[in-house]
Parts: sequence; C-alpha cells; structure tokens
Amino acid sequence: MRDFTPAVKAHRERVLARIRASYRAHGFDEIETPVVEESSRLSAGLGGDNEKLAFGVLKRGLTREDLAAAESTADIIDMGLRYDLTVPLTRFYATNRAELPPVFRAIQIAPVWRAERPQKGRFRQFVQCDIDIIGEAGILAEAEVLTATLATLDALGITGTTIRINDRRIINGLLDSLGLTDTESALITLDKLDKIGAKGVLDELGERGASDSALATLDALLSSHSNPTAAPTLAAMTDALPAGVAPEAVAELADIARAIGHAGQIVFDPFLVRGMGYYTGAIFEVAHPDLGYSLGGGGRYDGMVGTFLGTDVPAVGFSLGFERLVDLVTDDGVEDSQSVAVLYEPTLSVDDLVAVKKELMAEGLRVRLVQKTKNTRAVLEQLDRDGFTRYAFLNQGEPLEWKTLT
Repeated sequence: MRDFTPAVKAHRERVLARIRASYRAHGFDEIETPVVEESSRLSAGLGGDNEKLAFGVLKRGLTREDLAAAESTADIIDMGLRYDLTVPLTRFYATNRAELPPVFRAIQIAPVWRAERPQKGRFRQFVQCDIDIIGEAGILAEAEVLTATLATLDALGITGTTIRINDRRIINGLLDSLGLTDTESALITLDKLDKIGAKGVLDELGERGASDSALATLDALLSSHSNPTAAPTLAAMTDALPAGVAPEAVAELADIARAIGHAGQIVFDPFLVRGMGYYTGAIFEVAHPDLGYSLGGGGRYDGMVGTFLGTDVPAVGFSLGFERLVDLVTDDGVEDSQSVAVLYEPTLSVDDLVAVKKELMAEGLRVRLVQKTKNTRAVLEQLDRDGFTRYAFLNQGEPLEWKTLT
C-alpha cells in the first residue's frame, strides 16, 4: 500500500481520465460499488486463488469468548474487502437489473485489495479499470470489449502490445483429448507453463496419466507455441489442435479476430488458462514485449450472474491492471496554462490576497498563493513539480507580470 505525492497523483488522474474518456466513447457507463462485500459471496468458489488472498472484516461486537469458540475464520467474519471488481458487478447487476438496459455496458475504476506478497507490479491495494458487457450472448460482446481496450491502449500511447486469446472450451477439449480427467489440476499445471517450461508441464501431465501419444501431440503444440520464428497465428495453431477439439469455439475465435482487425495484434494461445474459476468461453490477456507479465485480461463468464440472480445472464469483461500500465504512460507534454502561482510579500493583508485569488479564479485559473522566501529557486522548483506552469510576484499596487516555469 502506497502514498502518492501531488505530482504522482496528478499523473495517475490524467491517465485515468484518458481511460475513462476512451471507454465512455465506446458506450460504457461508469458505476460504483462498496469496497466491502459479504464474505460468503467473496468465497463462493468463483475467484480462483484470489479468494485465498481476500482480507476479511471481523463481525461487530465480538467478545473474547466468541473468538475462543470460533472453529474457523468463517465464524468471526461476515464481510471482506473486494479482491476484484467482477464479483461486486454481478451482485450490483442482480440488485439493480430492473433499472438497467437489456444489454448493460459498465465501467468500474476503483481500488481492490489482495493479501499479496508485494513485488514489482503487485501491491496489496491497487486500482483496476474494468469494462463489462452483460446481456449480450453473441461474440459482439467480445469484439466490443477488445476493440475498446485496444483503442484505450492506443489513447495511452502504449504500443507493441498483443492480445492473446483462447477459449475455455478449447483448453478443456485439449485436456479431454489427453485423457486427463482431473481438469482442474491440469489447468493449474498449464497455467505454470511460463514458470516451469514445456518439459515441466509434460512431466507433470505424464504423472497424471496422459498417454505417450497425447503427450507427443501436446509436445508438438508446445514447440510451435514457443518457437519465435513461427508466428502463432490463429490458423496455424488451430490447425495443429487435435481433431474434434471444440470446433465451435475455434470458429468463434476466428470470427472475433476478423471482426477486430488489428492484424498481428491478435494471437491465438491454446495454453492461455487464466486462473479465475468463473470463465466459460473466450479468454484473453494483453501482453507487452518489454514486460514479463500481462497488462490485463478477461473473458466470458456466462454462469456467474446467475449465481446471484437465479437466472443465467451472458457476460464478458476485461480488466486493465492500472498499476502495471500507468508507469508506461508518459505525459503528452501539453502544459496546463490554467495553473498559476502568486508569490506574495508577508506584509500584504489577507484581504488583498483573497481578493487577488478570487479575481484570478473568476478567469478560470487554478491559483496557489505562496509566500515569498529567500530561497525563491526552491519555491519555483516545488511549483514545477506540482504541475504549475506560470507564476507572478504580487507587489502592492503593481500589476501581475506572468513568467513561465521551466
């Protein structure tokens, strides 16, 4: 968890403003949900490993006797800090459905909390920027979400990214073709591909009963996947899949890629897993060539809303990892000429100072009053760090003469 100085906070807000503007231009509406949710909802088996990282909130009024009698944390916790924005969204939709359009496009930009081991790009409190489409069963939802995300990355000036896409039906079909009945553990193994390598994956799956012929097929796929000279295009990779592996899902991915365009930015990755337990169809991640981790991801989660509503509703979402991308964004260099500072002598009256400030603010300026000191240079350097671009000295009876901060 971190503090942000005014300059850093201003940069973050400028980046967030670009993200909001881009997503709103694509027809998404912003909502807000509470930072806490019922613990039973946060531990419903839908959040994957993130559920283990949730911060719990103790029930009010607990006594020592209550604590001593508790058999598990579930006995003393009734609320928790949200670990993502998807679980709150589904609860929000189930609660407010009557007031929402049949196809609802939502933006959420808010902090979430996980009991992570802090490392580069991972913090215990961080901001997520989510867009979701609820109520659209067709691939138009995936196409809209991915198109909006690519446009947002462009608006941020982040280049060189690719969208890795897969489908849970494909990965499950691939595992079926290997004769693996313990799908969950096999998915966990494949999700570790970047860490343990192809040999490690093959060894683990072999120990779980995969046949030699199935492992040979998988080995060929893994070799094609890891060969940098062989572009992992959708056609090339799907042709290499075992016969009969989710043909409808393969066709849908091809339709999504064609609808989006962006040749070269859409990459089919049959080993993309994503750990969230609620995904039911297409899944995707943003990869950046200079980073060893994704900038965001998402997918289709058709069964999740029904968990709270009682009726299944189709849904697709994408989350940008704000903390990972904000440092990649450089300010566009456009000066905020509306931010000015007035350096005044300590002998001037408060009445005069307030009058000058009101007059400048009436012109639409952002104004800061700063008392002059012997070290004017230090004052100006601080104003520059804080985003002010012009300053003037206020002397009794003299007009302000604006100078530019450099």
